[in-house]
Amino acid sequence: MKKNYLLLIGTHNNGKFKEISKLISKKIKKISPKSLQIKAPKETGKSFKSNSELKANFFFKKSKLISLSDDSGLEIFALNKKPGIYSARWAKKSGSFKKAMLNILKKIKYKKNRKARFICSLSIKLNNTKTITSIGVINGYISHKILGKKGFGYDPIFIPSRSKLTFGQISRSKKMKIDHRSIAFKKLKKKLKLNKFFI
Repeated sequence: MKKNYLLLIGTHNNGKFKEISKLISKKIKKISPKSLQIKAPKETGKSFKSNSELKANFFFKKSKLISLSDDSGLEIFALNKKPGIYSARWAKKSGSFKKAMLNILKKIKYKKNRKARFICSLSIKLNNTKTITSIGVINGYISHKILGKKGFGYDPIFIPSRSKLTFGQISRSKKMKIDHRSIAFKKLKKKLKLNKFFI
């Protein structure tokens, strides 16, 4: 398929939109739901996969465009893998991501196990019947304080394995080569090539 089609990236999160856009060929024109005045659906799924597929299907139906949607979040093992699929909702309930991060650091202050992981599910809705999904995971641990102003969301408290810096301290270009979203995207590209579809 020629790279001249319009792709809707189904997110209202500006940080996610920029990161996903950077992963995709410049030959493809990207559009956000905001520009089409399409509101986000309620995330009623019980997993990252079900939520990303729900969003891709919703945006495809509303826009009639090929739609790529992400559902991602932070799982902290000392908190029974919370906030997980409720990561964004935790931030909203706390008042901001910064306040949510401060609450997390307080909750695990005396915990020995600070292991955590970011998970991303990417789903692309190609037509009325075809939806393709891939999952990306990056392991790491929670820092003892908020570090760095780069990235977005919970990035300033997550240190990926084999690193001493949080995602909030790592450059955007380096983060995009190793993070959960890029891992999911690489897997998705392989699946799409098998379907003779390219992004």
